[in-house]
Amino acid sequence: MWSIQPWLAGCAALFMAVSARAEDAYVFPFYANGAQVEQACESFLTDARTQVQVLQKADPDSTFLSKMDAMTRRYEDTVGPLSLLTAVHPEKSIRDAAEGCELRYQSFSSEFFQNARIYRVLRGLRPSDEIDRRYQRDLLDSFEDAGVRLTSVNRAKAKFLANDITRLSQKFDRRIREDKRRVAFTTAELEGVPASVWKGAPVDKQGRHLIGLDAPSYQPVMQSATQESTRERLWLAFLTQGGTSNLTTLSRLSERRRAYAKLFGFDSYADFVLRRRMAQSPAEAARFLRTVQTAVERRERQDLDVLRADKILLSGKADAVLNRWDVQFHSERVRQARFNVDQEQFRRHFPPDASLDFVFRLAERMFGVKFEQQKQTLWHSDVRAYAVRDQSDQRHLGTLFVDLYPREDKYNHAAVWSFRNVSSLSGRSPAAALVVNFNREGLGLDELETLLHEFGHALHSLLSNTRYASHGGTSTQLDFVEAPSQMLEDWVYDPAVLALFQDVCAKCEPVPADMIARARQARDFGKGLQVARQRLFASYDLALYGSKAHDPLALWKRMEGETPLGHAAGSMFPAGFGHIAGGYAAGYYSYLWSLVLAEDLRTGFASDKLSAATGRRYREEVLSQGGQVPPAVLVRHFLDRETNSEAFFKALER
Repeated sequence: MWSIQPWLAGCAALFMAVSARAEDAYVFPFYANGAQVEQACESFLTDARTQVQVLQKADPDSTFLSKMDAMTRRYEDTVGPLSLLTAVHPEKSIRDAAEGCELRYQSFSSEFFQNARIYRVLRGLRPSDEIDRRYQRDLLDSFEDAGVRLTSVNRAKAKFLANDITRLSQKFDRRIREDKRRVAFTTAELEGVPASVWKGAPVDKQGRHLIGLDAPSYQPVMQSATQESTRERLWLAFLTQGGTSNLTTLSRLSERRRAYAKLFGFDSYADFVLRRRMAQSPAEAARFLRTVQTAVERRERQDLDVLRADKILLSGKADAVLNRWDVQFHSERVRQARFNVDQEQFRRHFPPDASLDFVFRLAERMFGVKFEQQKQTLWHSDVRAYAVRDQSDQRHLGTLFVDLYPREDKYNHAAVWSFRNVSSLSGRSPAAALVVNFNREGLGLDELETLLHEFGHALHSLLSNTRYASHGGTSTQLDFVEAPSQMLEDWVYDPAVLALFQDVCAKCEPVPADMIARARQARDFGKGLQVARQRLFASYDLALYGSKAHDPLALWKRMEGETPLGHAAGSMFPAGFGHIAGGYAAGYYSYLWSLVLAEDLRTGFASDKLSAATGRRYREEVLSQGGQVPPAVLVRHFLDRETNSEAFFKALER
């Protein structure tokens, strides 16, 4: 769903180590225990403090920006990998030590960006070109947003609040990640659920199957379990992840962020952060969301009417009530009845290894790159490393790590950590980690779409070729960062694209063309409901981080209660809403905002999704530029016109 890089940018990344040569694959650091993590962290902070002394005495000459970027690279070489290990490493001692390092870095970062001497040097710099000018402005924004121009008393408050926000965000994520709850069901209660989901699950003393909350377990139950009580129990378990403790933490995060913004004279945290984004203000973001809601509200009600009718048909009760735990189940029934499409049918077509090779092959065709597996000792035996090379001259472009399957204590959604960015200035190559939780038996078409979405984030990082690491890959404005990944989602519904499976897996049974066509129609069913839900999430996020303090659950109950399905008693969705506890705070609207741009970008591939010529131009005009060129300019250069929302609203009508 998302890229972690904006969180790194939020820490205003600044620090570096010795760069690997551009032609070498990046080797992920191996830590045997938490003590080694702590030693690496201390070494990094010692180096960083020394570099601060050098920068304070530096002249505002042509080398100053490169020295600042060297600090970014030093940061990424140590804290970058650790930010990933907090989410994926099996050993708690290593995860805890990595979180501890992030906290120590946050304290250092807050102090660094309040350094008035370095700020004065930076202000005195005369940039040599537009890229340097943008980097200078981004750095000045980071210093000013950290409080360098505040009074000494308010600088201390800003540092305390920034450090506490990091600490609270870590606690919020940790509770979700380390939630080991399983829900017990008899075999009869799992009627309709594919046997592959529950036959291998642990059993309790009563012989009941213990179903976890990971995606490969949760989704099939919600889509297939014929007994409503089964769906209700698992749904409520999923919608209470994080619990009341996370609701308290989210309330504190909201309070801390609002207090932070007020130090700078802003009424809300949303006002504070959106002034740096494409939307520019909460009012503009809210206006956009209202436009989206107007466009989909009629279709949302039509979708719900269809689902209610299906429940009435199945239950034989004219007064049957459609509940939130019914939506996925009846949506799948309608898709099967109308379009003869079942996600389980796709698993035999899309084995996990072949699916990964498929997206690699797609990148080869579109962008002229190739992936070569590397031998590395990584954080888990399931994880693989790949070197990425340019096909034309064999140049090493970057290194990708892939973690495909669920396990205890692992981040339980889908994301990419762009933890090490390119720097053409230093000859440094990027590295990124793609983390998902897929069924080992194979992927449904929706999971293949998820894989391609996350792969889009990875490509944004790996094919970036920016001068400064601080601008690499997904280090772009937050309301653009999802566009390159969302753009590629549509590729899985193109028969010519899926035919690439036969290039990498001759034994894989091809998906019949009519099945793909039906799947595309099935995908468009329920779009009103899906987009309306995203609009609700985004509106809730803006309200929570608005000028008025709210109890997170009370606000959610009110806002969800105003929707056609209402609020389900006992659920506490905000407790598991990790996006807005972390880097997407006051930024969840970015998913829909980016989708407008993604739909427009797709028009460039309208005649041929596999066009190497268009892919090369997209790579050069969009992906390679990272954040060193404003998003609107990137899109204009690629499309040869200003962007517009025409394709987005047309897609809503399908």
